[in-house]
Amino acid sequence: MASLWTLLFQRPRHNTYAHLDADGKCLAFKQCHQAPSGSGWVQVSEAHLGWLGHPLPNSARICVPASRRWQQRILPA
Repeated sequence: MASLWTLLFQRPRHNTYAHLDADGKCLAFKQCHQAPSGSGWVQVSEAHLGWLGHPLPNSARICVPASRRWQQRILPA
């Protein structure tokens, strides 16, 4: 019965994003359905207050799968 309730009343999941400055230091966190507009936002696994004012650890970032064909995606240098 509990699974029926979860199917009927699923809440939308919020993703967590961190706003980074030009040096890669974390300035703020935001939870929302879609990626925030503007530059400097990266998706992270959680909002950890200890990261504010410091560079994010590499393990915090979430790699978003490419939505376009593999030939058209932009690869990091």
